[in-house]
Parts: sequence; C-alpha cells; structure tokens
Amino acid sequence: MLKLRELVLLFIIFFITNNAFGIVKIKYKINDEIITNIDILNEKKYLTFLRPNLKKLSNEEIDAITTSSLIREIIKKKEIDRIFKNKDNLNFIEDVKKNLFKFKKVKNEEEFKKLIKNTDIKYDIIIEKIKYEALWNELIFSKYSSLIKIDEKNLRQNLVEKISSEKKYEYNLSEILFEIENNEDIQNKLKLIINYIKSSDFKTAASRYSISGSANKGGQIGWIKETLLSNNLNLILGKMKINEVSKPIKYPNGYLILKINDKKEMKEVINIESELNEIINFEKNKQLNQFSLLYYKKLKQNTVIDEY
Repeated sequence: MLKLRELVLLFIIFFITNNAFGIVKIKYKINDEIITNIDILNEKKYLTFLRPNLKKLSNEEIDAITTSSLIREIIKKKEIDRIFKNKDNLNFIEDVKKNLFKFKKVKNEEEFKKLIKNTDIKYDIIIEKIKYEALWNELIFSKYSSLIKIDEKNLRQNLVEKISSEKKYEYNLSEILFEIENNEDIQNKLKLIINYIKSSDFKTAASRYSISGSANKGGQIGWIKETLLSNNLNLILGKMKINEVSKPIKYPNGYLILKINDKKEMKEVINIESELNEIINFEKNKQLNQFSLLYYKKLKQNTVIDEY
C-alpha cells in the first residue's frame, strides 16, 4: 500500500519506464493511504497462494475478498505502528514461520522458498505480512488479557462430567463466522451462504463470507476434543454426521456455522489437570478472538474509506 507522496513517485516511474502492469489506478483511499490496482493484483496472488480454493471464485468475488484483505491490513497495520515502536526484535517470528511452513506442508524455510520460486510472490513480503498478523495478536493480548474471565471451578466440574461418559470424541471442524449488517436479514444471509456452500464448497464459502481468522485457511479449525467445547456445542455436534453443516449458532460477534469434516473416538486416558489447562487456554483464545473482532470493527468504523 502506498502513501500519497509515494504514489507521485510511482506515476513518474510509470510514465518513464512503461510499467509492465499497464495503467496505475487508484481504487481506494483509507485515511492517508491508497490502494491501487497493482496492490490488488499482488494481494490476489498472495491470497490465492495461501488459499488455492479462492481460484474457484469469480474475478469479482476474488477482487472483493482481496480488497477487504488489504483494507483490513492497512487498518491493523496503522494501529500496530502507533502502539509498537520496535517491531524488528520479535522473539516469536520463528514460531510464526514454522506455522506457515506447516500450513503449506513444507519442512523448513528452504523448502518454502522452493515452493514460491516460480511465483511472483516474494518471501520477504510474505514474512512481513504474517509478522504484522502476529503483532496484531500481541496487541490484542496486551490490551484485553486482563479482561478475560475464566470460571475454573465450573470448567473443572464440566470436565469431570464429560469424562464420566462412556464415549468421548474428537471432531475435525471447519467454521464460518458471519455477521449481519444493518440492512441484512439473518434468514436471507443464511440462505445465501448455504446456497453458496452447495454450489461451490464449504472452504470457498468460508473464504467468501467468514469474518474469523480461520477464513485464511478456508474456515478450517482442525481437530478439537469434545472436552474443550461447551455443552451446547457438544449437543449440536453429537447429532451431526460427517460432512454435515450445522444451523447458525448465535455468537457475540455474529453467527457461527460448523461443519464436521471427520470424527473419531478418544482412546487415551484423560489427565484432569492437563486437560483442564488445555480447556483454559482454549477458552482464553476464544475470548481473545472475540475481542480481536470487536476491536477491529471499532477501528474500521473510525476509518475513512473512499472508493474511486
């Protein structure tokens, strides 16, 4: 994304060198920064590299997702730059890289660089993007960790009740967390999403409609033990079959749709203390994700976004 003074220089270079992208056009202005058609093109390459299922969408839909991604990135980055003065000394960057390599199913940095060798995506740009996502998570934690509420006594009691049952399961889940705008109706929005799932698939629908961070992975959450989930979610999932999609579940930030990708019985003996710690961490992350969505929404409401 370019600041206005940088754009002037870009235009000069463009007219002198016959820029290979063609005509540079301003598409959006977000406060004092702009998004050009070149930014959208580069972001499209980045997103389709991370989420190949996006290629199933029409150009208009991909452009909409790409634009939203860039706007979100600018808004978050501006807030991060305001709060964090030293962004180069990051102890967690290696863990962030490992998660990226794992997601793209490569063993190390060397294999990842080979993976992107024949693409137009630069390694440093990818790392810079995920660095800012990690910094956003740090920002949310520092801002809201003191507001997290954990009822350990109640969680322990629920855990004891859950492990007393004969069979316990793990679910491989995907999600779509969507919100209802002022001019939208829940039933119409739900019908739109369900029809989209049927005509395409759940991953593509998650990329298109979900506001959750898991949208970057096509809505995929992965394996979750039922001991980590609320009684309400376990009741819902317990009645569902593999590949079935749930009815919308009301959440603080919108409505949640779940899909069971797979299911298996838990075989190991459960250690209450270690399981309780896992439940507490899961609950903390869930609350932090809710704070993250609310905080971003507040920042966006206070941002001037002009379309050209």
